[in-house]
Amino acid sequence: MDRRFFTLAITLFFISSIASAQTIGNYTSGFKKQANQIFFNTANGQLRFEWCTPEIFRIRTSWSGQFESDEKLMVVNYQWPDVTAKVQELQDHFLISTAKLVIRLYKAPLRIEVFDPEGKLLSADTGGSMLREAAEISVTKKLQADEHFFGFGERMDFLDRRSKNLRLNVGRGKGLPHAVGAYNILEANYCPVPFFMSTRGYGIFFHNSFATEWDMGAAQKDQYSFKAADGELEYYFIYGPTFPDILKGYTAVTGRSPMLPQFALGLHAGTYSGGTWGHEEETSDHYVIGLARKFRELGIPVDLLWLDSTWRLFGENGGKGATSFEWRETFINPKSMFDSLYAMNFKMVGLHIRPRFDNAKKLNLLDQARKKGYTYPENGGPGEFVNFFDDKAAKWWWDNGVMRVAKIGAKFLKTDEGSAFGALANESEKVGPTGKTAERLHNLYPIAYAREPFLQFEKFNGFRGLNQTREGYAGIQRYPYIFAGDWPSEWQYFGPVIKAGLNIGLSGVGAWSHCMGGFERQADPELYIRWVQFGMFSPIALVFGMDHPGYKEPWKYGEDALRNFKKYDLLRYRLFPYLYTTMHQQYLTGMPMMRALVLGNQDDENVYEIGDQYMLGDNLMVAPVTTKGAVTRSVYLPEGNWFNYWTGEKYTGKSYRHVVAPLDTIPLFVKAGAILPMQPGMIYSGQKPVNLITLAIFPDGESTYSLYEDDNLSSQYQTGNFAMTKITSSLSAETLTLQIAAPEGKFKPSSHQYLAKILWTGKAGPKSVVENGVKLKVLKTADEAEHTAGWFYDASARLLWVASAGDNRAAINITINKN
Repeated sequence: MDRRFFTLAITLFFISSIASAQTIGNYTSGFKKQANQIFFNTANGQLRFEWCTPEIFRIRTSWSGQFESDEKLMVVNYQWPDVTAKVQELQDHFLISTAKLVIRLYKAPLRIEVFDPEGKLLSADTGGSMLREAAEISVTKKLQADEHFFGFGERMDFLDRRSKNLRLNVGRGKGLPHAVGAYNILEANYCPVPFFMSTRGYGIFFHNSFATEWDMGAAQKDQYSFKAADGELEYYFIYGPTFPDILKGYTAVTGRSPMLPQFALGLHAGTYSGGTWGHEEETSDHYVIGLARKFRELGIPVDLLWLDSTWRLFGENGGKGATSFEWRETFINPKSMFDSLYAMNFKMVGLHIRPRFDNAKKLNLLDQARKKGYTYPENGGPGEFVNFFDDKAAKWWWDNGVMRVAKIGAKFLKTDEGSAFGALANESEKVGPTGKTAERLHNLYPIAYAREPFLQFEKFNGFRGLNQTREGYAGIQRYPYIFAGDWPSEWQYFGPVIKAGLNIGLSGVGAWSHCMGGFERQADPELYIRWVQFGMFSPIALVFGMDHPGYKEPWKYGEDALRNFKKYDLLRYRLFPYLYTTMHQQYLTGMPMMRALVLGNQDDENVYEIGDQYMLGDNLMVAPVTTKGAVTRSVYLPEGNWFNYWTGEKYTGKSYRHVVAPLDTIPLFVKAGAILPMQPGMIYSGQKPVNLITLAIFPDGESTYSLYEDDNLSSQYQTGNFAMTKITSSLSAETLTLQIAAPEGKFKPSSHQYLAKILWTGKAGPKSVVENGVKLKVLKTADEAEHTAGWFYDASARLLWVASAGDNRAAINITINKN
């Protein structure tokens, strides 16, 4: 080709590309204020500015002048109270302000700058930043020198996204071999969330369901951008300035995780019923009963069980990727199986499904649904996917599919592979629905798919809902819980799974889990031990594997693995009061149970890429060991004082430490001043009355903790039927004072006494202990304190045990005198 012709062709193509891209245009005239909204006419369309709160505003642009209807899967709150705000038109810009934010909306070129009340620049558009090119819409903003970004959903690759590119679209890597396809952590997108938080003190939620792309300073160091394949250009700007405040704002828009039943904090065990794929003939209801019985006989705490895909017949049309709702012939009496499991005090038993209908030997639900128009259309004809966007179709699925198993004992579902709607399915060459509408709905389908069984089972069971799902998008937190997906039992995936949990928590999704020990392939016993330690300190503790015949069952990986499993499972059950209080905090504020260190330390650059340490609630720091053969690990302790949970050693924060971590020990650190409430040990929720609450106390100055209690099961907590008990620890040179207030609130907790387990920092043991003005007697052993009022000091362990004489029906004031 002639060089001059080639150069001319490239130049014309470049000019054509620029010409096809259109900004929203400069402001023209005639702005209008209506309640919280301000309308601005532009040369190429319209911009709507809407206050949601004094800290949150919503930007919408339209090149046609028409705006999309409000959707209800990502965003649940469109009705906001009136916001006191000012609007002033100046020569070259509009000044829009509340008590929390000041916005300059410049007329030409149209752009937005956002400041805090002190005049600190938070965010600024570049000139002509709002752009449409063909169907694609985008926004470009200035990237400040000290700015870092966190969020974006369940990402496994990085925490800090500054200078990174990423694409958000529900699914996982494609292609073979799986090592570079399905197991590619760079492409893992099981639950993307188009939301981030900036260390400058703001967050942005891009309210768009199409696939999105984000350049967070990769192409140009001084700007970042986000774009969607189609749809409306709409985003929410959320001011904090702290990350917890930003999360609270984001979840005010998209909804928060409801409380799960308290027993859901217990162990969730999954099973292939004795036969995974290729071994289906080995499945049976007897295997499931035997599995449950072995957990009980070995004293391994567990409360929930589900049967994965091999409980059902795989139909001829969809195979493993569809659901026939017909039991495999190897299950002789499914109802009797459910009855036996509940007789062993399992609280919920569930079943795995996939979103396509299928026909089996006796049931032809696919044919019936197609005839009624209840499947989503594919290629101009009836498809296979349940149309969860159609209320009638969803109800028919529940009545004619799910109720077949619910009425004999199933209480929840594992809704798997929602990502297959409008994309290549994991287990077949099928793509499902295609076209622009399918692209728009692809990221929303997993939410609709999880929502239906969550809400329906909540009504059917008569207590709080629960649904296990693999995929999600913005808003999935309202239908908990989500798990990390199908990662092989190899060391290289262990660390990235931890990072996935941190990133999804930074994105407003707190009820999260993963398969302890990995999912596919036989686990190295050491890996199994280390992964279980992490799993027991995760928001939801889940054990499940596909490896035949191990299936990640705790007794199949050696004595050390079994001992480790029981140790940490029992400790988790003892921590129920702490975990349950943390879950309530998540419901109230959007703060996840599992928290990346940056969530509480956004100004400390040392934490920006720490992806293998986290806070579990307010007071407990967890540092899993992710290196094979390691018996030590380095940790970073943020600002403040910290205690080693196991040894009681005290550290000054904002420092790195190297600590021992033998195989049976996961490094745990407690924030100085922490109060950790614990209950008696149990092997299932409710096995014993909680008549004694142990308070593990790590004194340091003055600290408080509020213990949350409710009925553990109903939704009445949403209308205020709960109790809070304020506990205060105050350490001085002469005394340690412990004040336990009587519970406050509509709910009346059961009667319980308190046992304080105090890390004693004095040079000698205490001289006396006084409760409400009366001296407590000295006990002979720590065990005696579990049933007798008094105190005992263990000098070798530096532990002081104080058993209260009073109970939670009245305030308790305990004074421990050092001299």
